[in-house]
Amino acid sequence: MTETTKNTGTHQHGPRMEYARVAPDVYKAMYALERAAVNGLDHSLVELVKIRASQLNHCAFCIDMHTKDARKAGEAEDRIYLLSAWQEAAGYYTEKEQAALALTEAVTVLTDGFVPDEVWERAAGVFEERELAQLLAVITTINAWNRFAVSTRAVPGAYQAR
Repeated sequence: MTETTKNTGTHQHGPRMEYARVAPDVYKAMYALERAAVNGLDHSLVELVKIRASQLNHCAFCIDMHTKDARKAGEAEDRIYLLSAWQEAAGYYTEKEQAALALTEAVTVLTDGFVPDEVWERAAGVFEERELAQLLAVITTINAWNRFAVSTRAVPGAYQAR
């Protein structure tokens, strides 16, 4: 028998800062950008993108939040579990989702270089121009949220999907 406990990482004292309280104007502006970014995109696609970027950024708080949101919205458990290996599990994701995930990885991991032309062209081939602009905004926004959460050591686990 295995005992399960909620692991809060190596920082047992909690978050470094409650960012929304300390910088409410920045938080409100980020939230407004978030709302604008997701406008017109499929909710399931948005959550998959947010989860994948959060995995790449090692943001436990955001992974927790967006897997809960995805489940609440009806996302299949196997698609959530396989997301970190989506290229090997391509049959679980549509061509559009695969293109979005490839773009998410390229934009999130810019240290590997610029977004490759073939990645951009793949996404441009399945998304209308406005959708592609919205998708880029979602990827940029979740990366910013990840950086706030990782830097302030936001503790995962307490978030409840609405």
